[in-house]
Amino acid sequence: MLVFWDQRLAFLATPKTGSTAIEAALESLSALVVQRPPVLKHTSVQRFHRFLGPYLEVASGHPFSVAALMREPKDWLGSWYRYRQRDDVIEAKKSTANVSFDEFVSAYCSDTPPEFAAVGSQARFLKSRKDKGVDHLFRYEDIGGFVTFLEDRLGCEIILPRLNVSPSASMELSTATDAKLRLFAAEDFALYATIP
Repeated sequence: MLVFWDQRLAFLATPKTGSTAIEAALESLSALVVQRPPVLKHTSVQRFHRFLGPYLEVASGHPFSVAALMREPKDWLGSWYRYRQRDDVIEAKKSTANVSFDEFVSAYCSDTPPEFAAVGSQARFLKSRKDKGVDHLFRYEDIGGFVTFLEDRLGCEIILPRLNVSPSASMELSTATDAKLRLFAAEDFALYATIP
């Protein structure tokens, strides 16, 4: 998570949407950088508006707008799957080394997913129970549009490095598993469809 004080802007680090590269590029311009632990780095919009947003507003005298990225849901799961394929995954229970993508997605769609498939939901991360949400939501696939937005707000050129890139792997899904995913993650697909 990054907070830009003068611009009254907070960037929420949706997991698996390039937040490590964005933080590396913009850390020096930020008034507040939260990179660890992951539970704080990946502060959801609901937690931001409940805890940090009100504090920033009181301290500055102004409300802060919130920006974030969202990845197409199947691609987002593919990134998690590939990320957990790495040889250096510390917890064996979180490794997907011996699991196909189809098996991973099927496990994700269960009521109690095993640890290797327990990755949460972008919709839960990005939607608030109340009216406040993300003011500026961009598709991960349109990272160029997001960078242009930041350049306009921050008044400088931004060049993102390639960091934390997941290894390549097959992302094939059976028709049945794809249908199961679209039903299970309907809220994620619906939110993604609203982003211009």
